[in-house]
Amino acid sequence: MARIYKPMSKFLLTPLVVVIGLALGLSVAHSQRIQNRVAVFSGIDKITGVTHTFDVYIDETVKFGQLEITPRVCFSRPVTEEPKTTSFVEVDEITLDRRIRRIFTGWMFAESPGLNAIEHPINDVWLVNCKQTSDVPAPPSAPPLQANE
Repeated sequence: MARIYKPMSKFLLTPLVVVIGLALGLSVAHSQRIQNRVAVFSGIDKITGVTHTFDVYIDETVKFGQLEITPRVCFSRPVTEEPKTTSFVEVDEITLDRRIRRIFTGWMFAESPGLNAIEHPINDVWLVNCKQTSDVPAPPSAPPLQANE
């Protein structure tokens, strides 16, 4: 005897969709965001071809070539979750006539470096990671590391 396919009735389908939606929503709601004190960037000097990796404390401005990079926040997730590392960054260019011109304000994503990397004629910069501590001494204005961080 041939088996006849009967589509699910919409009375069964609606609760199923609600249960799946709640399950997905709960897994996203448990995702923790860790606020870090240090953003890690990589940059390339296109003239020499040399790549540098450097740490920048939150709200500190670091000069890389003609660029000044200032991360405002740097978020990551616990190692038990899918990686998602983001930083809100402001980048200024120092022009030849010594003026400062904002060339980027926005989010950088370590997992997608090409999405919002800074592409400059001489220097490119992209986010690599976020972390709590650095071997580089903190600037005097940096808040002290809390015991629970």
